[in-house]
Parts: sequence; structure tokens; C-alpha cells
Amino acid sequence: MVMTLEADYAVRIVEYLTKHPGRWDAKTISEQMQVPMRFCLKILRGLVGAGMVCSFKGSKGGYSLARPAGEITLLQVIESVEGPYMLSRCQKDEYSCGREHCRLHNIYEKVSETVRRELNSYTFDVICGGQEGEDHGFTAVDTQELCDS
Repeated sequence: MVMTLEADYAVRIVEYLTKHPGRWDAKTISEQMQVPMRFCLKILRGLVGAGMVCSFKGSKGGYSLARPAGEITLLQVIESVEGPYMLSRCQKDEYSCGREHCRLHNIYEKVSETVRRELNSYTFDVICGGQEGEDHGFTAVDTQELCDS
């Protein structure tokens, strides 16, 4: 199993915004993280919709994190583009393999839950090299205030 390219690009974009506080235009993000512009814009729209990124219009517009990096997990970013993580389509409510009492369903659910829990344990402050309470060399800003401007 392989994570989709779109999910990989979403992770790169959030990584960039974590490492480079402030507002960045989509072209810069696209070039710096080697994400094709059409994918970059699509993913940024999804991240804005998921409340992880803020968008700003106008000549001083761009994109920035909507929340502190310590509140954004790898699971949230991946699921923002792929939907809920699950090992098998058997786990979807709308799909039924038609087999009653299938032992594989429980196994797939346990494996999926383990992966979700692990992905959820990594926040972008940790992924990008910092730890909670550690000085990153960045000026603290109120991200809600930024999103409201």
C-alpha cells in the first residue's frame, strides 16, 4: 500500500508552511516543495476547508497555517485529501462483501486503528524538528487573528 501522491503533496505543503511562518503565495509553495501548481491550488483549497490553512486575498495575500503546528497531525493532513484511513473497503459502510462473521473485518479494523493512532501521534512541530515548548526561532503569532485579517 502506498499513500497517494496528493496526500504526499499535502504533507509537503503543511511542512513548508510550518517551517516558513508568514504568508506565502501558491507559486512559491509549489516551486519550493516541487508540487505542480494545479495540485498545489487544489490541496490548498482542501486544507483551507479543513481549517488547517488560512487564505488571504489581494496583493498581500497568500497562505499560512490556521493553527499552531503542534495542533496539526499527520493523520489530519492525509485524511483531508484521502478521507478516513482504512485498510480495506470492507470497512466502509456502503460496501459489503456479503460474508457474515468474517474474521478479516476485525483484523482490518484493528490494523487501521493502529495506523490512524500512529499517524495522529505526529504533529508538524515535531515532524519539522521542534518540540513543544522549544524555541523555534519564530515569533509567536495569534493564528486566529491572522485568519481574521
